[in-house]
Order: sequence, then C-alpha cells, then structure tokens
Amino acid sequence: MPSADFETAAKDVKTLKNTPGNDELLKLYSLFKQATVGDNDTAAPGMFDIKGKAKWNTWNAVKGTSQEDAEAQYIALVESLKAKDA
Repeated sequence: MPSADFETAAKDVKTLKNTPGNDELLKLYSLFKQATVGDNDTAAPGMFDIKGKAKWNTWNAVKGTSQEDAEAQYIALVESLKAKDA
C-alpha cells in the first residue's frame, strides 16, 4: 500500500506550473508503476506504438527495484521538480 508521502507526491506532481520534460515524465511514470504495481510483467507493445513502447521500456528499466525504493525515488523526483517549478 502506498505511503501517505507517496500519495501526496502523486497529487503534487499534477499541480506543477511547468510541465516536466518527456524524460522526466517517463521517469515519473516508471517509478509510479514500479511503486504501485511492481515489476513489469506485461508484453512489450508493438513497434508502431511508440508512446507505449517508451513507457514500457522505462518501466522495464526499473525492474528489480523494490516498491519502497521506487516510492522513495518518486517522492525525491517530485520534490526536485517542485523546487525547479518554484
């Protein structure tokens, strides 16, 4: 079950004034999925699904990271984005 800090970070990221870049968005996605679902065990999307493949690849890259570590990394990334946004 996600921690209160994680849930707060997930809400905070939606209120950023400036949209994070694509690399940051993909990192947020992968850490969120790893923290909430765990290791990626889904089939890779087809080669024409470019957005889906990028998301799948970044989530698959954090495979093996514990859900607690992914939560901590997600919270730290959101905090750094909030600091840049201020």
